[in-house]
Amino acid sequence: MTRSRDVPTLVAKAREGDPRSVARLISLVENGDPALPEVAAAMAPWAGRAQVIGLTGAPGVGKSTTTNELVRALREQGARVGVLAVDPSSPFSGGAILGDRVRMTDHTSDRGVYIRSMSSRGQLGGLSAATPQAVRVLEGAGCDVVLVETVGVGQAEVEIVSLADTTLVLLAPGMGDAIQAVKAGVLEIADVFVINKADRPGADATYRDIQGMLALGERAAGDWRPQVVRAVALKGEGLDDVVAAIGKHRDWLESSGNLRTSRERRAAAEVSALALGVLRARMGGLGEGTALNDLAARVAAGELDPYAAADELLAGLTN
Repeated sequence: MTRSRDVPTLVAKAREGDPRSVARLISLVENGDPALPEVAAAMAPWAGRAQVIGLTGAPGVGKSTTTNELVRALREQGARVGVLAVDPSSPFSGGAILGDRVRMTDHTSDRGVYIRSMSSRGQLGGLSAATPQAVRVLEGAGCDVVLVETVGVGQAEVEIVSLADTTLVLLAPGMGDAIQAVKAGVLEIADVFVINKADRPGADATYRDIQGMLALGERAAGDWRPQVVRAVALKGEGLDDVVAAIGKHRDWLESSGNLRTSRERRAAAEVSALALGVLRARMGGLGEGTALNDLAARVAAGELDPYAAADELLAGLTN
């Protein structure tokens, strides 16, 4: 039986909650398998049914511990939860430790939780290129909530905002995060600020700094004002407040119409990325032909300008 013909069976079993089938489908996604369009088509009817929550922040702020405790809190509410934890990959071997699975062993025997570690494979922005399609697989597998934990990122790596309905930015006292949060990248993506390790000295100062920063921001009437909550994830403290803040943001998204708008924007980004991937693949094949070399020779000889050459090259790619 070919992989492609096996997709309907895998999807059917994934819909029943079979973790091995979910794992195989996500592996097809990560590996760019030829059956991937069939997987996407099979999962399309269930798109948009899960609440996607992103967790990001600098290394060491406790993202994995917070994710672990969020899973616990959401399971207590009866939600079926999927977790995609993106780990950085080595620039030399391409491998990754995928340590988040080690930190989330509390839920390994829970059939209502699916946890998958993914290597970033050199992708910038804190995510893996396969993450959006992996979210679709988890939606199709019946997850009510999908938690996406990014690589430990800085203020410029904010790709999670294009994927998540609600983005949590985690901060910790004494790590300079209050200053980092003032920088535009992190400021603009946070729907909820979580000051983790709030039992440490400096937590109150961090809280005041973030609130002061938010007070300076310009917002139109009816716009969302990011919530700021304290937590000590290692002790399981404050997670109810985090869940409540997520719920408030979800209510605002639905009442304001922004949920549909943001999901349409997410779909547009996904379609654009797939189209660009196809174009890059075709560009990679140019080395096997003479079109690029011929155009380059004409540009070098002054017979053609580079813009006209690029237009001619793209016309040949899309025909």
